[in-house]
Amino acid sequence: MQMSIVVLIISILLFFVLFFGIGFILNMLLRMSWIMALIYPLIAVLIIDKVKFTEYITNSEAAFFELGQKITSLATADILILLSGLAGAIAAGFTIKLLRKNGYQMF
Repeated sequence: MQMSIVVLIISILLFFVLFFGIGFILNMLLRMSWIMALIYPLIAVLIIDKVKFTEYITNSEAAFFELGQKITSLATADILILLSGLAGAIAAGFTIKLLRKNGYQMF
């Protein structure tokens, strides 16, 4: 199914803002500037793959093979949307670093 350009742009903006906001809040509360950027690949795998998380431990060969198949079959629009979420998480880290450098203390 094809995605219209308007839906793609809105999805990219939503993922960026969503993960920027979550990353900003986590960075404030946990005082770790890059926590969301480190957690985001795990979240992306959970979004992409339908395999239970425990399968990666108990039956790792099949689970990682299926994950590889899912990643290679992603459409360009899906990849752009997921990359915008990663960009939002990274932007949250840079924003927190900049705010702390300029003297703003969060919690």
